[in-house]
Amino acid sequence: MTTAPVPGSDDLVAVIVVTYNSAAVVPDLLDSLGPGLAGVRWHLTVADNNSSDGTAGLVRRLMPDARVVETGRNGGYSAGINAAVAAAEPFTAVFILNPDIRLAPGCGRLLLDLLHRGDGGIVVPLVTMADGTPEHTLRREPTVLRTLGDAFLGAERAGRFPLLGETVTDPDTYGRETSSDWAVGSAMLIGGRCWAACAPWDESFFLYSEETDFALRARDAGFKTRLAPAAHATHIGGDSRAAPWLWRLLTLNKVRLYRRRHGRPATAAYWAAILLRELSRAALGSPTSRAAVKGLLSPATLREVPGPPGDRRPAIGARP
Repeated sequence: MTTAPVPGSDDLVAVIVVTYNSAAVVPDLLDSLGPGLAGVRWHLTVADNNSSDGTAGLVRRLMPDARVVETGRNGGYSAGINAAVAAAEPFTAVFILNPDIRLAPGCGRLLLDLLHRGDGGIVVPLVTMADGTPEHTLRREPTVLRTLGDAFLGAERAGRFPLLGETVTDPDTYGRETSSDWAVGSAMLIGGRCWAACAPWDESFFLYSEETDFALRARDAGFKTRLAPAAHATHIGGDSRAAPWLWRLLTLNKVRLYRRRHGRPATAAYWAAILLRELSRAALGSPTSRAAVKGLLSPATLREVPGPPGDRRPAIGARP
């Protein structure tokens, strides 16, 4: 499970994967770890959120040295991360991966190099989708103006302007080492000092906004989220817009996170901006936005910790 480190390096990386019915995708992730983490000492811990497709046993067969934590429930992505890290061997950095991520050769070493050249905070790779399309994983802090920009211009166009877009869409930005307020959590290397200062992940977010919360708290503590453009990974996941309940959950958690960081007047303005965005899309026939509007207009839903209906969970146990 461990690989000889680069001379002079004391790094020991805890690779953390959260699974839920991930048998179809996790083997390719495991195959990519060796080449992806070449030159890095690492160990793997998998938290399985009560899969019914034999994921836990499959991981044990394919990677006998891995630690597999069977949580006995699907408590969400953050709960899985926390359980896996608690069971992991000692580490100097934590590398959180979705089961549908594939690391390119040398990815881990490049991430670690940037981690050491920076402040020891958070480093993410350049991610592409399965068809080679770049995934815009860098994000700016959510604001009312950025939500309105998304509503009126669309995320792609608004993202070109820092004041108007939350998603960073400028291709040139993804071609250089840069920092952002937060990044999508499908592949994220976290330095040991940052983990010690900011962990655990907030388990009240079942799915979505948990990595936003962690990265913003890390930023508040003086740690940056940085992109290592030479480190590549592929993400074969789906789209949260495909299922109405997923988009509803994403939307409600954005409001809940904003409420934690701002006062009532600012939160009311943010809620109104989010509602306007979803109403405009619902009027065009979007079933996902209709589900989000229904949730936004329910005070009880906004007060509670939102979760999926029944036992419908994301098929990979992490964010699509």
